[in-house]
Amino acid sequence: MRWSRLFTAACAWFALSGAAFAQEQLSIRCMTVEPDEAQRDRIDQDVRRNMQMREALALAAVTGGTIDVYFHVINKGVSEADGNVPAAQIRAQIDVLNDASAQWGWRFRLVAVDRTTNAEWFTAGPSSVGERRMKAALRRGTADDLNIYSSNPGGGLLGWATFPSDYSRAPLQDGVVVLFSSLPGGSATPYNLGDTATHEVGHWMGLYHTFQGGCNERKGDLVSDTPAEKSPAFGCPTGRDSCSQNRFPGLDPITNFMDYTDDACMDRFSAGQDERMDATFATYRLGQ
Repeated sequence: MRWSRLFTAACAWFALSGAAFAQEQLSIRCMTVEPDEAQRDRIDQDVRRNMQMREALALAAVTGGTIDVYFHVINKGVSEADGNVPAAQIRAQIDVLNDASAQWGWRFRLVAVDRTTNAEWFTAGPSSVGERRMKAALRRGTADDLNIYSSNPGGGLLGWATFPSDYSRAPLQDGVVVLFSSLPGGSATPYNLGDTATHEVGHWMGLYHTFQGGCNERKGDLVSDTPAEKSPAFGCPTGRDSCSQNRFPGLDPITNFMDYTDDACMDRFSAGQDERMDATFATYRLGQ
């Protein structure tokens, strides 16, 4: 992980205002639909079963690998303001993903970029007809390949993703969607260092938000080394301890990619999150 720079997360209610994100405006950072409690239980059963099977067959544990990336630029015209992001920003986005995950053995390799001018797709929101059409037409690769779509869904929305467990049900919808101006060097200050994608790729690899379940340990993010957090953190509230009254130890994980703080506040996944990404990737994405 490159500790010399700080990164962002990409989900929550927060401020967006055209080119600059005005903090007095309430907006949606992420619309990733997380599994409910019953689905989460089934996912964990699947993961345990897969790990037991791999152990019985003496298969090596999954501790990283190279993920091919297909990057789909959706725009409404030829200019960067129309969403037609330059190649340099796409390369920088891949660098950001690699900086965030290299410590844990994962590498992202850009293998193809395509560009589509389509006004409906450019503003398509999650679960919309436009999104379904866009992904059905453009998605490439198999379950272990990452498809990223850059667009402008509007309404303050920065991005969303599918989970590994979603793939078998809807393979053509698998992938990550991000606001085009959240790429490194984009105009979506303070979310323009590229970690909208980092956060959403965390979901794509099986992670929940750090504040999942609030101060309820049994309904949290199922990662032991991310302290419980009552609610999303915004900005960079150093020293925040939202679950102290519930007697959960540890300050809120505001520097974690799976919280909602600014790009300049976040810089890490935890070892426990890495273990969960390894396990869910092996369960749902390898060999599909």
